[in-house]
Amino acid sequence: MLETLITSKTRLKLLLKFFLNGKNESYLRGLEAEFGESSNAIRIELNRFEEAGLLVSKTEGKRKIYQANSRHSIYNELHNLLIKFVGIDEIIEKVLRRIGDLKSAYVIGDFARGIDSQTIELILVGDKLNENYILNLVEKAQKMIKRDVRISILPPDDLEAYLRTHHHLLIWQGN
Repeated sequence: MLETLITSKTRLKLLLKFFLNGKNESYLRGLEAEFGESSNAIRIELNRFEEAGLLVSKTEGKRKIYQANSRHSIYNELHNLLIKFVGIDEIIEKVLRRIGDLKSAYVIGDFARGIDSQTIELILVGDKLNENYILNLVEKAQKMIKRDVRISILPPDDLEAYLRTHHHLLIWQGN
């Protein structure tokens, strides 16, 4: 659906890179290598986003580093739209209800780095989670969103050490 509204593949990749996880930072040549596209096409889109105030930049040495402007008035709306685009909202809705004592849920891997992928990796943190129920719901969610979903379950005590070594994006926090 979003591909119909945003016809520039480069623009869509940049939106995913910077607005799926607002902490992501990158520079032109890094994006060129990551996207496999010409630096000119990427530069044009970066300039448009920066002129619109959607991206902010800083200079580190000879590199201009870009990041989403999380203070922009439409930042949250863009983030939520992209969450829906990749189907994470469907997973949350289907998987995170009635599964036990869930403390939090994180996206890791490519999506946490802002890279579109056919695989969504989730970490569920909690005690006594109903793994059979989770696997059943994941199977249903995969069919709905047409993406592979990988789930790992961690006890709360192991979370801090795990997050230190992995890109992650908090998507759900319990009370």
